[in-house]
Amino acid sequence: MTIPSDAIEFASRLHRDFNPRREELLARRAARRERLRRGEPLGFLPETAGIRDGDWRVARAPRDLDDRRVEITGPVERKMMINALNSGARVFMADLEDALSPTWDNIVAGQANLTEAVRGTLSLDTPDGRQYRLNEQRATLVVRPRGWHMTDANVIVDGQPISASLLDFGVYFFNNAKALLERGSGPYFYLPKMESHLEARLWNDVFNAAQDALGIKRGTIRATVLIETVLAAFEMDEILYELRDHAAGLNAGRWDYLFSIIKLFRDRPDSILPDRSQLTMTVPFMRAYTQLLVRTCHRRGAHAIGGMAAFIPSRKDPEVNARALEKVREDKEREAGDGFDGTWVAHPDLVPVARDVFDRRLGDRPNQKDDIRLEPAIFGPELVTLDVPNGAVTLAGVDLNVDVGLQYIEAWLRGNGAVAIHNLMEDAATAEISRSQLWQWVRHEVPIADDGTMTRQGYKDARERVLEKLRADRPEGRWDAAAGLLDLLVLGDFQEFLTLPGYRLLNAD
Repeated sequence: MTIPSDAIEFASRLHRDFNPRREELLARRAARRERLRRGEPLGFLPETAGIRDGDWRVARAPRDLDDRRVEITGPVERKMMINALNSGARVFMADLEDALSPTWDNIVAGQANLTEAVRGTLSLDTPDGRQYRLNEQRATLVVRPRGWHMTDANVIVDGQPISASLLDFGVYFFNNAKALLERGSGPYFYLPKMESHLEARLWNDVFNAAQDALGIKRGTIRATVLIETVLAAFEMDEILYELRDHAAGLNAGRWDYLFSIIKLFRDRPDSILPDRSQLTMTVPFMRAYTQLLVRTCHRRGAHAIGGMAAFIPSRKDPEVNARALEKVREDKEREAGDGFDGTWVAHPDLVPVARDVFDRRLGDRPNQKDDIRLEPAIFGPELVTLDVPNGAVTLAGVDLNVDVGLQYIEAWLRGNGAVAIHNLMEDAATAEISRSQLWQWVRHEVPIADDGTMTRQGYKDARERVLEKLRADRPEGRWDAAAGLLDLLVLGDFQEFLTLPGYRLLNAD
């Protein structure tokens, strides 16, 4: 199985044209973060006040992307794609990013699966005789390429690795854009990990160049931006404005958003967050972020898509299911009541729960973009006032972060980027929270509510405790490599993304 050479050449042309700007923007990211770490205040940009105050709207949503009340996400693995497309969700986000370990085999197979999904031919026959086929009615396909920070060493352009973003986008667009249009849909994307409207401007220019190259009308591409960095939260209007002819909406990427806060404020002893389990969407700074997102989207005629419900139903414990599904329902009711037009789930069994909530809210309407809320006003400090009522770091929280970090990294190194851990579907974003919290807690030697303070030795003790259990359960796992990478991430200099040193290990393999 290979990617057609003409698709690789198309992506390579995009890389030649746009990679210099990508590298400039990554350098700008680093410089801006350094200024913020040194005390520069974070707020709305004064130079773009005219955009925030202006009267403009994004392009009207295409027919099959207007009702987005339930969206399911998952990797571009054949069986999971078929189940997701058949799940009853309105949209399926096929993930080439956080839910995919970027081995070359995975990338190649994922692009092939996407091409078959577009044409309705995706199928699977398993050795035990099971057959998986696509239904006539299926979810609208949206693809998430890798972020601007990633490169792919398997395609070399003029002596350097290709931008993973441009590879993922370019190959999918070249192979499928016209086929999608012939079938009454279009090339739709989710854009991850952006930190500024200038990065959105780069995507917009890429879109125009790609459409021009294939003779496709500008504005055919539609993109939903994940607001999953705190820096992007201060530029939501500007991001939509830059993409306005291609913009479909914004999504509240809650887990990466929390990771971005920890990453940005990691050196500040007054900005230490408690256990991940206490970082719910009702804590004040997360509430402010989602309220601002809904208001911004609806003012501009864009969809506001809520966060992930990651619960994986148990086949053995109905009581666990009942409690978890009730929490999922409460979370979705909060989102629907706050004005979101749709929400994310990670498992097909959660689709009916989320759909019921949004059906009751929306009725026959495709969305609630006409719900434009002016209150509460968000002035900026609310987004970065990181108070968590009764928040604490606990020994159980330390062990859970070590456990999730080790289990996820071990699976990722074996080529699996979407991992079921403790009845939750974990991806790179939740592993990022786990390892960055451990780094911050060790650096500041934070008090542990029930066991002294967090130290380097305390982390090592927790790692050994957890490793012993994991090795006993699955002795064949790649635990030494996982522990080595987690040690680097927790005890070494802070790494921007775990996938960067992790990718070097994948290539070494």
